[in-house]
Amino acid sequence: MFRRSVARWIALFFLAIAVLLPTAIFAQECSQAGEIEPALRAAIDNAASQFIQYAAHGDVQSLRQGAIPSVAASFEGIQRAVTQEKGELGDQVTIRRDYFLDASKAPGRLAHAEFYCGVYGAKGHTPSSASFAIPDLDPGQYALVLTNVTGGRIPYMVTVVLQNLQGQWKLAGYYPKPGEVAGHDAVWYVQQARTYKEAGQLYNAWFYYLLAWQIYSPVDFMSSLQLDKLSAEIQEARPADLPGTEPKALRAANGHTYNLTDAFALPDEQGQLSLVVRYQAVDINDTAQAFQDNTAVIKALVAKFPEVRQAFSGVVARATTATGADYGTLLAMKDIH
Repeated sequence: MFRRSVARWIALFFLAIAVLLPTAIFAQECSQAGEIEPALRAAIDNAASQFIQYAAHGDVQSLRQGAIPSVAASFEGIQRAVTQEKGELGDQVTIRRDYFLDASKAPGRLAHAEFYCGVYGAKGHTPSSASFAIPDLDPGQYALVLTNVTGGRIPYMVTVVLQNLQGQWKLAGYYPKPGEVAGHDAVWYVQQARTYKEAGQLYNAWFYYLLAWQIYSPVDFMSSLQLDKLSAEIQEARPADLPGTEPKALRAANGHTYNLTDAFALPDEQGQLSLVVRYQAVDINDTAQAFQDNTAVIKALVAKFPEVRQAFSGVVARATTATGADYGTLLAMKDIH
């Protein structure tokens, strides 16, 4: 999951907040924690825990059978996540927080469903409040359950979205995230990012901030005081010459210019962090040429941003075609000259 661009997730988060938070025509209601009737909360928690148990044991069939029709019809994403995490995800579930989202009074499908939970102050979110901006939501009753899951190789944060269909809580969304990356949690990455920022190493700071966000943010359609503060801190630290919504050109020593489309940190099989960069390629069938281009991109990237030598064990370049096919090359930092 860390192969996705976390930077894009943050951009989508800000877009959702900017676009989806105007006053709704049809009010949606939100209850959290102690505001939820005990029997209802127990049913929600039990359903969420059961789905996580299925995932922990690789029981994709039970997960699909328990999903709402639209999720069951396009189950590949959840199935892939469950398969990848089999053996890593434990089955000891601790409920962190519950939210009951009621959109049952809406007259039809909601283009922009908005839920405001808790007490808000004059400046918006308070420490106990949260909001959700969900596009294209069918009328109905939903629940969002934040959990910590232990007992596997590493701790996980799993967010389960449920929908009440005919009195049964069905799976409407499944969002697992490792609670640690390369042996460290979100707090550690924030601290490291701040240290890099203070040292003027803005690129290292940016990539470490993104890891912190990926670990800490439950889902990209949720906002809270803590998430807002971290998001603002991250955006203030963003360097201007990294790829985002538009590619960035990188001139290499071989005389070629490569258009970078993405850059992010990723743990390798040894548990160390590598810096991954994707760039546009027309063809990757000639693997010898693709290897040469990848090597040129890696050397040019490190030459342009030499500070990354301190923060990463190596660099991966991935030549990526318009169809999504790619060819990757890893060079250890010690071998990049």
